[in-house]
Amino acid sequence: MRILIVDDSEDSRDITEAALLSAGYRDIVMASSAAEAFRRLGLNDDADGAVAAVDIVLLDIVMPETDGIEACARIRNDLRYTDVPIIMVTSLADMDSLANAFVAGANDYITKPVNRVELLARVRSALKLKGELERRQQRERELLTFLSTWGDRRASIWIDETTGLFVGEVAEAYLTNTDKQQSDDEISLLALAVDRLDIYRSGQGEDVARGILARVAHAVRGAVATIGAVAASYRNGLIILILPEYGPGPAKKLAEALRAAVAKLDITNSESIAADHVTASVAVVTANARRGLGRVHLLTHAISTIKGAAAAGGNRVVAVDI
Repeated sequence: MRILIVDDSEDSRDITEAALLSAGYRDIVMASSAAEAFRRLGLNDDADGAVAAVDIVLLDIVMPETDGIEACARIRNDLRYTDVPIIMVTSLADMDSLANAFVAGANDYITKPVNRVELLARVRSALKLKGELERRQQRERELLTFLSTWGDRRASIWIDETTGLFVGEVAEAYLTNTDKQQSDDEISLLALAVDRLDIYRSGQGEDVARGILARVAHAVRGAVATIGAVAASYRNGLIILILPEYGPGPAKKLAEALRAAVAKLDITNSESIAADHVTASVAVVTANARRGLGRVHLLTHAISTIKGAAAAGGNRVVAVDI
């Protein structure tokens, strides 16, 4: 990870660098002014070509000529650095400037004198979020690449009208496509089913059942919006989530959150045997590519597992590690 420290105080730069070095961060770039930072980042027309691609910027607010707020806005406006975390460094006396810094695009801040523990915690947090964002964007690019090979089909073919999610066939095709480029990473697949939905549909009608599915899908989208999951649904109401690089622990935790989110909708359901409201069961299947199991086969495992969960009474999470 390359970290850029921008501060007009040499002592402050040295203290910050020492703290980072002590935690194992070796690739550190220093700039004594905003102008020097712009040169290192290749933001000037006269940049010498030695552009320093950075993963995080530590930016002092109070600097001569161009202050940290203006520098933050200039860096953030360049497409190359749209998602690079920027942490402002400020004294307690400059706290009023922070609001403007966040408007300019800052992600976080630390105060002077820099506390080593706080500095490292903020840096690690920022880098973790950046990594998660990059993984999500990569999955989105993979999915868009896949969809672009489908030819001139209309978007309505890809989107389920009731849930607003991709149709189940997209999930199948995505899994088939990633089978061809397997890595050693774990992958988890979640299958969510509204308990006893067929009985509810028979008693209350198709429109009411569709309304329930729409609300459940909305809750699912809210729970997974920031993790880069590929979400799809089948016509029978089964919702599928593909979670690349998700191990069994985080996947099961997400499954519990989804089950709870459906329960919190508090939709009255006289047909439920687990509660007096609509409930859902979630199956979690996790596998590792090194074990030779085709990823598309995870789908059949998840579907068979969810059927067993529903038959056992529903409103539960069942996890299987293959």
